Amino acid sequence: MLSNKKLFLFDIDGTVCQGERLIDGTMQFLEDIRQSGGQFVFITNNSTKSIQDYILKFQKLGIKTDYRNFITASYATIHYLKKNYDDKLIYVMGTKSLIRELKKSGIRVTTDCEDPEIACVLVAYDNELTYEKLTDTCKILSTRDVGYVATNPDLVCPIEFGFVPDCGAMCQMIEHAVKKKPYFIGKPEPGMVDMSVAQNHFTKYETLVIGDRLYTDILSGINAGVETALVLTGEATRKDAEESSYKPDYIFPTVRELHEAWK
Repeated sequence: MLSNKKLFLFDIDGTVCQGERLIDGTMQFLEDIRQSGGQFVFITNNSTKSIQDYILKFQKLGIKTDYRNFITASYATIHYLKKNYDDKLIYVMGTKSLIRELKKSGIRVTTDCEDPEIACVLVAYDNELTYEKLTDTCKILSTRDVGYVATNPDLVCPIEFGFVPDCGAMCQMIEHAVKKKPYFIGKPEPGMVDMSVAQNHFTKYETLVIGDRLYTDILSGINAGVETALVLTGEATRKDAEESSYKPDYIFPTVRELHEAWK
């Protein structure tokens, strides 16, 4: 039931934004959630930006947010690394922004593939990717017995003109070379949804996950035991939803129609 929802967990790329453009209807929906006494949180698998980067991005789009409005794959990854690789050295194939965020959180990071202390390789969506980075990552995974994790399994990232390869596609390239698969941390694992529910003190019954991907956004909601809404402004189509084993509770063309149905 949509009318009882108070905590809205939005994906970003393909759900409320396409590149640097805000999808129509998003701003009014967020304002109405606030006015109703509810809360919205953006849960994104995009690890190219820090939470501060996202706060500035939404500020430029006319939406005021703070740290409480975001749980990112990099945030979830930091929690995972601290729990499983505390004080160990992590080799990162990712953006400068991600590396800054990891270091700021106390994670020991290197981009030197020859460092003998490397305990784990972390791969993230990297729009600064070079062939040298790919080669170095493959070298470590081929010649050492180290951990291997990735921020998210998304194959593509929606932008203004269509799609570009995401972390999952980069991991597939690496897998073809080294015959190893990473442990994925972000959606569809339920952790980001569970964190959002716990931090905002709503029930799962009052929570709705909204996204454009069936195998990450929708499945994360299913895995966490909350209702889900698919919007058709990103990767998945209505036909995809009909044929998928991951069934959303609701399907809407855009967040505007979801807003109207909730009101």
